[in-house]
Amino acid sequence: MYKFIVFNVREEELELTHDWAKANNVEVTIVDEQLSKDNIDKVKGFDGVSTSQNSPVPKELYPILKSYGIKHIGQRSAGFDYYDLEAATDNDIIISNVPVYSPESIAEFSLTAALSLVRKTRLIDEKTKEHDFRWQPAIRAGLVHEMTVGVIGTGNIGLTTAKLFKGLGAKIIAFDIFHNPNAEGVLEYKNSIEEVVSQADIVTLHVPATKDNTHQFNYEMFKHFKPTAYIVNAARGSVIDTEGLIKALDDGLLAGAALDTYENEAGFIPKDYRNLDLEDDLFEQVLNHEKIFFTPHIAHYTDVSVRNIMQISLNSVLEVLETGDTKLRVN
Repeated sequence: MYKFIVFNVREEELELTHDWAKANNVEVTIVDEQLSKDNIDKVKGFDGVSTSQNSPVPKELYPILKSYGIKHIGQRSAGFDYYDLEAATDNDIIISNVPVYSPESIAEFSLTAALSLVRKTRLIDEKTKEHDFRWQPAIRAGLVHEMTVGVIGTGNIGLTTAKLFKGLGAKIIAFDIFHNPNAEGVLEYKNSIEEVVSQADIVTLHVPATKDNTHQFNYEMFKHFKPTAYIVNAARGSVIDTEGLIKALDDGLLAGAALDTYENEAGFIPKDYRNLDLEDDLFEQVLNHEKIFFTPHIAHYTDVSVRNIMQISLNSVLEVLETGDTKLRVN
């Protein structure tokens, strides 16, 4: 019987984990925290590792994992920017992710966030709570049916998002280095991000985090936006330069932003900070900015995705042990 150590398991995932283990004849040990230098010793004696990291795995841990006989880490998310893939490869450790677990979950949330901006629901809610029930230009909305939506990244999630917006009658334009053959008839590709954002009324991001796109959406990029446009980021926080975004919003370069990710969110999400000081001035600015609708990395958070993420990741760990590889490897 294989023995798995499964890090960072939430209470709602416990039953899923144990049900999977029973069905696959695997013994699992649950650890509440993420994998770190403080708990790396707990891995010793196990065959497989599954974790849900939103903080980096230090480079020095990979040789230790190799010495324990670990050949694979199954990351329970699409994002894998928390890993040093070169260090993992040098130590014969496969890193896998869950690239597709519910594109619909993130796509539907992206649409919801965009509609919240367009229909100005936050301002309407504030005025309603003040018993100000007047119809007034400040809360008058545009119509997505008449808008152009720019999709940056047209993989499974981006294309699904594009289809939802198209269903509302919007014109869809997009940029991706790799054109998705399934996108024909759904969207029109443009030659650059700048070309997309200069024409779009809503820009929605669906790209992985890479060294090349860190702070790609900075103050200079926002100069290409329409002053009436909105940006939605349900991808990775590092793609947006937060300081640049706040300055752009304050300077009127765009009308608003819906952020489901924040570039420095590790340590905050998903945790309860109700009685704690954030000690992050930039994050405070994001949370308090009247033109930013922030949510705590929950675009993916549906019944379907919670189940699929856990099961697909654990299956990949078992696959490596049984075959020596997994089709979900990223290094």
